[in-house]
Amino acid sequence: MTLDADLLMHGYSIGIFPMAEHRDDPEVFWVDPRRRGILPLDGFHASRSLRRDMRKTQRTASLNRCFADVVDACADRDDTWINAKIRALYLQLHHRHQAHSLEIWQDSTLIGGVYGVTLGAAFFGESMFSRRSNGSKMALACLVDHLNRCGFTLFDTQFLTPHLASLGATEITRAAYQSRLLSAKDRAADITSIPLSTLHEVAQRMTQIS
Repeated sequence: MTLDADLLMHGYSIGIFPMAEHRDDPEVFWVDPRRRGILPLDGFHASRSLRRDMRKTQRTASLNRCFADVVDACADRDDTWINAKIRALYLQLHHRHQAHSLEIWQDSTLIGGVYGVTLGAAFFGESMFSRRSNGSKMALACLVDHLNRCGFTLFDTQFLTPHLASLGATEITRAAYQSRLLSAKDRAADITSIPLSTLHEVAQRMTQIS
């Protein structure tokens, strides 16, 4: 069966996602981890120094301003699972308003970002990058805040890394993930329903609830 955008979305709906072995491998395979990484939307850990930097920064955040550039920046590393097929599929999903990016800018330079797929009230985080200090952390902080305000209930990170764990991510069993996915995917949520907050506003809200 040919992997296309419809099949890709079906995969997300049943809890699996695609990867390639490396950039130049034309093959794509499905992944269904025994333990799943998630970032609780009410449990993001923003350190005091990160909140301070966000309050003082002149950086700005945007939504869907340059999706393809974010995907390419995420793939711009020695070891990547984003091959040409996967890149093309996510660009198709973006054109269908099913994949989205959040960007962090310093002046007119893209210095951090994250992208992923939405289905109902679930956000499936695919990859992120940082070209300056705290670039990806600011992107995730802004994204978690925005998803909360838009009514999302699940932020899937696929795997748990030390970087994500430091921000509050955790691991749950496959069965627990499937239960959360079942609840989230049929709920109504729209990542474009409200304007994106500034980094200063996000930091202020996080300071109030910390």
